[in-house]
Amino acid sequence: MNILIINAGSSSLKYQLMDPETGVVSAKGLCERIYIDGRLTHKVGDKKVVKDIPMPTHSEAIQAVLAILVDPVEGVINSTDEIDAVGHRVLHGGMEFFDSCIINDEVIAAIEKCIPLGPLHNPANLMGIRACQAVMPNTPQVAVFDTAFHMTMPPVAYRYAIPTEYYKNDSIRRYGFHGTSHKYVTKRAIELMGRKEMKLVNCHLGNGSSLSAVKDGKCQDTSMGLTPLAGVPMGTRSGDLDPAVVQFVMNKYGMSADECLNMLNKKSGVLALSGVSSDFRDIEDGAAAGNEDCALALDKFAYEVRKYVGSYAAALGGLDCLVFTAGVGENSPEMRERICEGLEFLGVKLDPQKNAVRGKETIISADDSKVTVWVIPTNEELMIAQDTADLVKAAK
Repeated sequence: MNILIINAGSSSLKYQLMDPETGVVSAKGLCERIYIDGRLTHKVGDKKVVKDIPMPTHSEAIQAVLAILVDPVEGVINSTDEIDAVGHRVLHGGMEFFDSCIINDEVIAAIEKCIPLGPLHNPANLMGIRACQAVMPNTPQVAVFDTAFHMTMPPVAYRYAIPTEYYKNDSIRRYGFHGTSHKYVTKRAIELMGRKEMKLVNCHLGNGSSLSAVKDGKCQDTSMGLTPLAGVPMGTRSGDLDPAVVQFVMNKYGMSADECLNMLNKKSGVLALSGVSSDFRDIEDGAAAGNEDCALALDKFAYEVRKYVGSYAAALGGLDCLVFTAGVGENSPEMRERICEGLEFLGVKLDPQKNAVRGKETIISADDSKVTVWVIPTNEELMIAQDTADLVKAAK
């Protein structure tokens, strides 16, 4: 089975052609500079091709993707008929979607309804969907939502302590993101541990970071909120702070709300603390060279993640399994060690030798650790492909 995975941005479009059963990616690439001039980067194995192709809209980008997939030289399939379905990553499902679904007119209308909650991403996601529908009208399309995995949270976790009218009228609540990643590593942890009944904390740590508290396979709480700005400090995002900081900065520096939010989203986080970079590798190099600001940035990040792990263990009433995933979680033994230092009271005990891994699925806790600690490389595209395949098969 061939599933085409589409992740459409405002002026870009990422794609993969994948077998959902094996996880094998036959081709992947990126369309960028849509609306400007258009450039397609296409990869098959180790071979990369870059082509400048006019892309005045996402429709032309999709046409370029399909054309190169069936190209006699660069392609991997003989006909677009060999594409069984298309899985679209959609950022915000609001309170409309609790799971992935096959796209129809009602689904499109509901995604449009969620645009105020995801004003930057949902319109782009819709452009990708409509472009595929125009070029591949007979191919099933599936929407996979970043927020869906977290919709099992109870009200005590997702409600904000603000007047109820804002929840009822405007759907303001905690939603959470990175849902496909959290869903994938949860599913994988259940397989690896050999049981579903357990208390699990997932740490998706990278330029964007979020944690989730999971009980028996279902999300109970997550660190991001109405938007991806909440939670732990990230590459350029501030994470949690006193809301009055926004008012103070706006008043003192004459900023608009949009300007202040831009600062919190794009100029804060470990970039602001380190003064060096938003890339944790650069910050680790700086700290190793004696830069105290870089050291603070790393300590602050680890401290906030550790606090969330502890609070989620309390919320779950215990902890059986701790999972590290995503760019930093998978590839920084030093950061994993920083985070786990101080969690011994929960029963977390790392094995230094086991922890000395990067990007490998493995247990990194000591044999006598009461909590099993895993590194599980995430695979959001595989999760999208599997959801898409399952829905399409069920609909036949």
